[in-house]
Amino acid sequence: MASKSDFAPVEWKKLVQAPLLAGFAVSAADPSGFIGLLQEAFAAARSLSDARAQSGDALVRAVAEELSSSTGRAEAREGVRTIVQGAELEEIKRRALDALKEVGLLVDAKEAEHARPFKEWLLHISRVVAEAGLEDTFLGFGGIRMSEKEKATLREISQMLHLGAEAPPPASA
Repeated sequence: MASKSDFAPVEWKKLVQAPLLAGFAVSAADPSGFIGLLQEAFAAARSLSDARAQSGDALVRAVAEELSSSTGRAEAREGVRTIVQGAELEEIKRRALDALKEVGLLVDAKEAEHARPFKEWLLHISRVVAEAGLEDTFLGFGGIRMSEKEKATLREISQMLHLGAEAPPPASA
């Protein structure tokens, strides 16, 4: 069973930051305004809670469990803050994608049997965040579930994590 003890402290921190960065990459790709950002944050939090309770993968559960603790959340937020601090949105997206790529390579090397489920979980969080709010609305009317920029970012995340060239189709399609 994969656990925190299977990783060096710096590696574990990167794994724990990864779910937050997966959401940040999508949010930075196409910001949705205040309400949209709240919806995206709640969607990411719900994904973490669901993983803790329902995931069949030990590494996913271990990271979700760590993020459910106040210490884990604080360390993850601090790490993410360091990565995104002082950057413009495009640079935040790029840094988040680079960090996700590094995490993907790390789990491939260290926890091969848990690598794919963990990386698919990160892509799932990205998708949930992308689908959380309506894009391109006018006074709250109309809109689409996912913008082209968000779709492109999902494809980039899929590529960075070596999950294939294309992200899976949206669950709500």
